[in-house]
Amino acid sequence: MRLEKCWFCSSTVYPGHGIQFVRNDAKIFRFCRSKCHKNFKMKRNPRKVKWTKAYRRLHGKDMTQDSTFEFERKRNRPERYDRNVTENTLKAIKKIDKVRVAREARHHAMRMKGKKAIEQKAAAKELEQSIHMVKAPIALQQEPSLTLPKVKVKVSQSQAEDNMQE
Repeated sequence: MRLEKCWFCSSTVYPGHGIQFVRNDAKIFRFCRSKCHKNFKMKRNPRKVKWTKAYRRLHGKDMTQDSTFEFERKRNRPERYDRNVTENTLKAIKKIDKVRVAREARHHAMRMKGKKAIEQKAAAKELEQSIHMVKAPIALQQEPSLTLPKVKVKVSQSQAEDNMQE
């Protein structure tokens, strides 16, 4: 069973699926679905279309340089069947998949590292602005521990004077 790659989005095209387009110069383009075929006919660049693999790799959203991708490369040279080699290859494939999953998880964690702090700041700001929706204003006045603590900022005398003049 030969699995092809979609020319536009780089997803797998299984036998009996997708569309094949042959240009006048005998170049073959395989597409996984009509969405990719239509985008190709509209002369769209896959590197500029956000849902494609090319866009994700170009903009650092997917891993690009990894030694585990070397094993996925297509090889057209026929090999003589050897049971030991086949067995070792299948064991290696399992190890390579584990390594790839761990590296992808690490890559994802690195990308999402700064996002958590930003989300927490936004949530705190939203809560501070709309605390009256959560608790009644009278309850907030009676029990000040329900509100977020106010941060005191020191202002120098010259800054206060400048603000008053404006």
